[in-house]
Amino acid sequence: MDAGLLVDLRRLLQADIFADFLEMAEHLLTEGFKDAAAVLIGGVLEDTLRRLSQSKELSVINSQGKPLTIDPMNVGLAKADVYQALTKKQITSWADLRNNAAHGNYSKYTASEVKEMLLFVQRFSADFMQ
Repeated sequence: MDAGLLVDLRRLLQADIFADFLEMAEHLLTEGFKDAAAVLIGGVLEDTLRRLSQSKELSVINSQGKPLTIDPMNVGLAKADVYQALTKKQITSWADLRNNAAHGNYSKYTASEVKEMLLFVQRFSADFMQ
């Protein structure tokens, strides 16, 4: 514990779980289930932002005691200079796609956009959750 090995083990397990969810999303996408894939990828993105916020000691709870959603965490991370404005804009775009999928607005995005979202979240998770 004193050497920080448990923290490293925890991060490795989290990365493995994220990879499993992203593999499931990729399989769903390949099988033609773009909507389920989009929701799953969005969930990984949201959880990644939450963990990144916590690692930077940023709040993940709003004033009513409820968990923050993607947008306020994204704003907070960008304000803290964790990543650049372009990354913030990309996350905003992917959050919109995820919300459309979760709310049944399936015609507002394509399978190829979900594939792009998958690639972004894979890169983002790899770059920021080390």
